[in-house]
Amino acid sequence: MQAIAHLREDEFSILLERVQTMGEAIAIAEKVQQVFATPFNLNGQDLFLTVSIGIAAGTAHDQPDDLLHNAYSAMHQAKTLGKARCELFDAELRVKATSRLRLETDLRMALARQEFQLYYQPIVFLATGKISGFEALIRWRHPQRGLVLPTKFIPLAEEMGLVSRISQWVLYQACSQLRQWQQQFPTKPPLTVSVNLSAQQFTKSDLPQQIQQILQQTEVDPGSLRIEITESAIMQSLETATAVLEQLKTLGVQLYVDDFGTGYSSLSYLHRLPIDKLKIDRSFITRIDSEAEQLEIVRAIVKLAWNLGMDVIAEGVETAPQLAQLKALRCEYVQGYFFSKPVDRAMAEMLLCQEFMVRP
Repeated sequence: MQAIAHLREDEFSILLERVQTMGEAIAIAEKVQQVFATPFNLNGQDLFLTVSIGIAAGTAHDQPDDLLHNAYSAMHQAKTLGKARCELFDAELRVKATSRLRLETDLRMALARQEFQLYYQPIVFLATGKISGFEALIRWRHPQRGLVLPTKFIPLAEEMGLVSRISQWVLYQACSQLRQWQQQFPTKPPLTVSVNLSAQQFTKSDLPQQIQQILQQTEVDPGSLRIEITESAIMQSLETATAVLEQLKTLGVQLYVDDFGTGYSSLSYLHRLPIDKLKIDRSFITRIDSEAEQLEIVRAIVKLAWNLGMDVIAEGVETAPQLAQLKALRCEYVQGYFFSKPVDRAMAEMLLCQEFMVRP
């Protein structure tokens, strides 16, 4: 072993010399994993760590940057396959690494080239059948790949440290558009917009200040902005999450728990969080009209929300029978393809000119 380098955050590189076979490198990697798997005490608590390792072989003719990138690609493969494992860089990974490197380069330029676009999915108030607001969803119009969904590029943006810049762009664009719509389509109460925050963005200490500044710049009333954060992101660090949520609440914004029901560990802590609405995960809604168990889960979530003084939004509503069940449960808000898929600004304005006729 010649050197250990700290690359960024939780990523390190180890340079090995005089290694004769990949078997030797793998054995060393496994020893590193064993050391980290041993619990260590921090402030009276035993902590366990898992390590994903990528291994790349090089020669004296290889460029250091290429060797590091190869090892990084193998590490990413290890994480994708389940974490806490070792992966070797090979020819197949070389192809993937080249594609990934190209995508990383394009992603760095996407903001400057104005390739991102917001789509909007309406949220409908069941009592009236009218649109109460929209969820803003980012899309990437790649010049060669076409429309790229966030599931494809947001994880990459997080790894590259770009997600904060992208989230700020989404917040600003969504609030600016909302301000225009509120003036163009005055309603009581005013239209709202929901914006999703990634777990990484949620932990940024300056997040409340960023949101406050954007609200001031766009002249949007804080009560019209809904911040959505997943249940799993909250549970990653409950104390930190509670502090951030309380700071956001002081700004006057509404706070939603997205994909609720997929991480039951937070149920006992829910009453401690300044949450306004629960968004029931679409996986429960999909089978609500065909599986009694799913119906009872949704019923329990609705009752739980009521008892805590929260409203409920059902995501992923696609059929009339699903809607009928939700009306019977007195769910307040719904969104899904039954009403509209996510659409661009022009189509969203057309939807605002009509009223959804919601029937039981």
